[in-house]
Amino acid sequence: MSPKNEPRLTNAQRTAQAREKAKAIRDTQLKKEKRNSWMIRGGVLLAALVVIAIIALVVINTNKANEPVAETGPVPANANVYGGVVLGKDAAVIAPTTTETSVDVSKVPPMPTAAPTSVDPASIGIKPSASGEPAPVVVYLDFMCPACNGFEQNYGPGLDKLRSEGKVTVEYRPLPFLDRFSSGTNYSSRSAAAAACVVDKSPEKYKAYVDSLFANQPAENSKGLDNATLEKYATEAGAADISSCVAEKTFRPYVAYGGALAASAGVNATPTVFVDGKQWMPETDKDFNAFVTKVLDAKK
Repeated sequence: MSPKNEPRLTNAQRTAQAREKAKAIRDTQLKKEKRNSWMIRGGVLLAALVVIAIIALVVINTNKANEPVAETGPVPANANVYGGVVLGKDAAVIAPTTTETSVDVSKVPPMPTAAPTSVDPASIGIKPSASGEPAPVVVYLDFMCPACNGFEQNYGPGLDKLRSEGKVTVEYRPLPFLDRFSSGTNYSSRSAAAAACVVDKSPEKYKAYVDSLFANQPAENSKGLDNATLEKYATEAGAADISSCVAEKTFRPYVAYGGALAASAGVNATPTVFVDGKQWMPETDKDFNAFVTKVLDAKK
């Protein structure tokens, strides 16, 4: 039958047909809106779960960083009991003469009740060198301390030259001094302990790791670098894997001991520097290079 011969729809039929089509369109739109609504709700829920997971991870890591540290622990191989690592020519680590293999923070003398006017070097193993021996330069530092970084950038090259000439040795003693300025993550302690992990397993990479920590120094009042990043920089410096050493906080007691020992002797700022047993006082000897020259000339 041709379209001409098809019966024409009545007004009522056309109205009913239009209503059916409108209902179908409306039903399709409602289904689409419902589906979109569930997708939005699901996306919001997923985003909320991601945020919760991130917050939980931060809390877990922060709590882990703040877990109590044991009062006793081992001394790293190639480091001394005072918290220091001594470097000679070509940044080679010089083995310590002390024989202690463990530390006990509870046995450190108490801090002075009044602010000391000077530091007692002998109480922390600092003394003049023997005739004909390189003069020891001892640097108390904190890896979050901008002034320590500035000291290393300004005077490190000169000390490296003197080391290569056999005129000095340079000893780094990292402190947990600025833990209170690392937003609860104890970055100063963690970075110092990571450096201890490096010298324990890969002493030949210690100086490169110290340089890397200063080159990537986080700002004060920040969370500092996380443990994974500290481990990554050790690997990039060519050191052996320190992840288990960091995770187990192997040398955190050692760092705490060195910090407590320094504080008991009157070290209350970073950097604090000694050259051949004499403390550098920036207030009176503004030029460190001139101070070093003066001390070395007097040694001759």
